[in-house]
Amino acid sequence: MAVYTQLGAEAMAALIATYDVGTLVSAKGIAEGVSNSNWLIETTGRTGTATRYILTMYEFRIDIAELPYFLTLLDHLAAHGCPVPRTIHNAQGALYTMVGDKAVALIEFLPGVSVSVPTVGQARAAGAELARLHRAASDFPAHRANGMGIAEWHRLAQACGPDGLAAIDPTLAALVAQDLPRIAAAWPTDLPRTVIHADLFPDNVLVLGDRITGLIDFYFACNDIAAYDVAITHLAWCWDTRTGALRDDLSRALLAGYAAERPLSAAERAALPLLAQAAAMRFVLSRAYDWLNTPADALVTRKDPLPLAERLRLYRDNPGIFA
Repeated sequence: MAVYTQLGAEAMAALIATYDVGTLVSAKGIAEGVSNSNWLIETTGRTGTATRYILTMYEFRIDIAELPYFLTLLDHLAAHGCPVPRTIHNAQGALYTMVGDKAVALIEFLPGVSVSVPTVGQARAAGAELARLHRAASDFPAHRANGMGIAEWHRLAQACGPDGLAAIDPTLAALVAQDLPRIAAAWPTDLPRTVIHADLFPDNVLVLGDRITGLIDFYFACNDIAAYDVAITHLAWCWDTRTGALRDDLSRALLAGYAAERPLSAAERAALPLLAQAAAMRFVLSRAYDWLNTPADALVTRKDPLPLAERLRLYRDNPGIFA
């Protein structure tokens, strides 16, 4: 989440008035994330009780034609008991509204906080909720290819260029040149597929204690390999952010939580080392691109690709991580 586009008070109030959610009380920009502009909205509510929502303006990486996939997916998962925010439809029943040439959507605000240092209990709960999401999405009728798949990794690598990657860190260009072709060539084609979140970092999970209260930011969701989503989540949750070392306790907890709800097949487990390297490569490249191309005046926190580059090396050199 971030804020790239500024909306004045009058424009924001007029926009919120197109929803049956009461009158706008406040709107606060949210700085985290990289792809969209987001605000925490508070209104008087339909019954006069203060109510919060999240308003998102889609800036880049998201084709407006694909918004129905993302927004109806939220409603589908919520109907299946997953802790995800419902989409608030406007007065005409539409999933989103156009503001100039940009689309905006209003979704439920969920309670909870995002953690930067997960506990073992939180990692286990995150694994379990990811598995429940995969099961609940198995009958979602829409389909979307992974827009951040292998072809996009190659495009991002080319857009950054060796000089751009080297400007971030001298070793980064060599890592991409060596490992991207190898990972792409070994990509599995016969593993179980479903709708995946594809970005389930701790900042996209809300918790109260060890209970998951929200899975949010589904704008990379797509139909892809279920175990790849497990690998992405492992990349995001199972490392000591101070030392860069793997947290074995978090790794075991996350994988056990997932397996309790959806056991991984032998083939899926065997593929996890490669899928984890692929997950690291995907985020190294997208973060490198954003590092080089984020506007200087954007209210956004850039994310460093280098810790994930080191995790890629560790996944590559220690395949027993998932044993």
